[in-house]
Amino acid sequence: MPPTAYNVPAEAAGKRLDAWLTAHLEGVSRARVQLLLSESKVLVNGAPAKPSFRLRGGETVEIFGEPAPPPLHATPEAIPLDIVYEDNDLSVINKPAGMMVHAGSGATDDARNRGTLVNALLSHYAELSHSSDPVRPGIVHRLDKQTSGLIIVARNDAAHLKLSEMFSRRQVRKTYIALVHGTIRQDQGTINAPISRDLMRRTRMTTKREAGARAAVSHYTVLERIDSRFGKFTLVSVRIETGRTHQIRVHLASIGHPVVGDTLYGAPAQIAAAGPRKKSTPAPETIALQRNFLHAAELEFAHPITGKHLALRAPLPSELNAFQKKLMDKP
Repeated sequence: MPPTAYNVPAEAAGKRLDAWLTAHLEGVSRARVQLLLSESKVLVNGAPAKPSFRLRGGETVEIFGEPAPPPLHATPEAIPLDIVYEDNDLSVINKPAGMMVHAGSGATDDARNRGTLVNALLSHYAELSHSSDPVRPGIVHRLDKQTSGLIIVARNDAAHLKLSEMFSRRQVRKTYIALVHGTIRQDQGTINAPISRDLMRRTRMTTKREAGARAAVSHYTVLERIDSRFGKFTLVSVRIETGRTHQIRVHLASIGHPVVGDTLYGAPAQIAAAGPRKKSTPAPETIALQRNFLHAAELEFAHPITGKHLALRAPLPSELNAFQKKLMDKP
């Protein structure tokens, strides 16, 4: 397929190449533009260019392949599900860490749409609620990929509509368990800080930017303060009133206590033991958690059709219990 060529107008002088392409290509995201540039599928005057390349106007920009990715289609996969509750209207699944809820961005269709919760649901259930997005049948709310725990799935459109209304009206009580770095002194507290996209790192959210920020409220309660040879930690329960992207993670990091394992928001990838070391072991002992220590432990809500009160719980997964035990083990 021959490349698609564009002439850069004079008024684009001074703009970054990636920013100009994102604005110029209809329906193409900045992430997709970055991917095309990283794969050298964008040439400026016949040569590959970096995303930060400053345009002067008059250049010829060539794009090889399709600027927009092919549409995603959720496909059934026979993946086991930990079903905590189900009836004809809804199911509540205990999602493991590492599983995406639905397909996301990536280089190929397989990379974007394998091993998701939606794929597992399509294999398990004959019918799920419909959505304006065919990639997300049944999905009413989300959990981050590296967060485990309870998620509600709508099995018909009536339940989906009612559940969506309940979430928007804050009628679903969601409680998480998190282990954070450092000692939180207050036994209880509320973090009321609006959240917006971090313009410097688009994968992050922030409480430091007012433009585009949306209200976000998290209430925390200290469950245990841990003073270990690997440092100080605090185990907390967190109830969220709102459901913003990365809300608990960015809120806890904003008060100086990032979630253990959450390197995106400042947690270390490796946690080193403190204190004197033996000569035979020059490097300090370290431990690591290959996921975020964040678990959606409780859901309470009225059944969207019958009105029955549901209170559902999921215990901490084994890898989080094992990590806690490592913290407390004696050398």
